[in-house]
Amino acid sequence: QVQLVESGGGLVQAGGSLSLSCAASGRTFSSYAMGWFRQAPGKEREFVAAIKWSGGTTYYADSVKGRFTISRDNAKNTVYLQMSSLKPEDTAVYYCAATRLVGASYLYTEGGSYDYWGQGTQVTVSS
Repeated sequence: QVQLVESGGGLVQAGGSLSLSCAASGRTFSSYAMGWFRQAPGKEREFVAAIKWSGGTTYYADSVKGRFTISRDNAKNTVYLQMSSLKPEDTAVYYCAATRLVGASYLYTEGGSYDYWGQGTQVTVSS
């Protein structure tokens, strides 16, 4: 069982930066791939970024590539999402998720591949 708690959300102006953290419980954090997803009002949940257990492989949605960076610190059981050049369309509730999946790359971009989810943190980007 893994429990995930996100933090770091808030209100920021367009063009600004924000850093999200996701703290995980459990001694096996390093064996999980981690993902960030987001859901805007009236829209479906969408993939943002993912990172494999070792941190050596990352995946990004095209909409955030070059602006967001996912990283992890297995010693601290924490995964991060550094967001820069934020746009109003980045406004959403951001969720972190964990999976023990080992498989094809596209699977890490699908919410159905993840077993554990955090409660979410709100990110609002004003124009």
